[in-house]
Amino acid sequence: MSKPAEFLQSSCSPLRRQLLGALAAGTVVTPVCAQPSPSASDNSLASVIAGAHRSAANRARDRWRNPLQTLQLFGVQSTDTVLEVAPGAGWYTEILAPWLRERGRLVAAHYSRTDATEYRRGSRAVFDAFLARRPELYDRVATVTLPVGPRFTDLNPPVQFDAILTFRNVHNWVTDGHIDATLQAFASVLKPGGVLGVVDHRAPPGASRDWMARSGYVSEEFMEDRAGAAGFRLAARSDINANPADTRYHVNGVWSLPPSLRGGAVDRERFIAIGESDRFTHRYVRI
Repeated sequence: MSKPAEFLQSSCSPLRRQLLGALAAGTVVTPVCAQPSPSASDNSLASVIAGAHRSAANRARDRWRNPLQTLQLFGVQSTDTVLEVAPGAGWYTEILAPWLRERGRLVAAHYSRTDATEYRRGSRAVFDAFLARRPELYDRVATVTLPVGPRFTDLNPPVQFDAILTFRNVHNWVTDGHIDATLQAFASVLKPGGVLGVVDHRAPPGASRDWMARSGYVSEEFMEDRAGAAGFRLAARSDINANPADTRYHVNGVWSLPPSLRGGAVDRERFIAIGESDRFTHRYVRI
C-alpha cells in the first residue's frame, strides 16, 4: 500500500489537488499509482488529443477521463492493431482513429444494427453517423458486433490484436450476466502478451455482485478475479481516473452523476460538483 507522503511526491494523478484536500480533511486516501515510461508516440498522441477535430463537449471531459495518461498506461502504440470495445458515441474513437489511421489499425466492436433492443440499435446508429461525418479521419475504422458469448461472430478474417480497450463497460456485462464469456472472447483474439486495458466505475472493496449490477460500479478485486479466470494477468493499476469526491452511494447509482444526471433536477448541482465517477484503471496482459 502506498503511503500518502509517497503519493504526494508523485504527479501521476491529475486529481492530486483533490487528494491533498481530502488528506487535509482527514479522509483516508490510499491510491496505487503506476507511472509508465513515455513512448516515442507521446507527442503525436498529445497532438491528436488537442486536435481541433474533437468536439468542445468531448474535450471538456478530458479532466475526468485523462486520455493521454490512460493510453500511456496501457502502452498503446500508433502502430498497434487495436480493438475498442463498446465505443458508445465515439468519445475515445475520436482520439484513437486519427492516431492509428496511418500506421496502425482500429476495429470497433459495437452493438448489432439489428439488435432486439431499441436503445442498442440507436446507439449503433449514432456511432455509424459519427464515423460518416469525418471520412478523412474515420474511414479506416472497421466495425464488428460486440460479443455476448465466448467468441466474435463476424471478425473475418480472424485478427490477433495488440491491444483491446474498454472504457466504462464492464458493469454492463456484469448486469447482463456475460462478463466471463465476453472476457473469454477478448482472450481468444488478443496476442499472447497483448494488453487488455480497462477503465470502470470503482465499487468499494467487498461489494456484492448484486450491488455492482444495480449501482453500475465494479470492484477492483472482482475485475482482477474475472480477468484472471479468462487468462489475463494484472500488470499495472493506476488512480489516474480517480475521483475521491464520489461516495459511490447514490439513489440512481453511477447514473446519478454526469454525464447521465438521471435524477433530473434532484440534487443536480451537487452531482455536477462531484463530477464524473471514481474509476479504476487496469492494464492486463494475456498470459
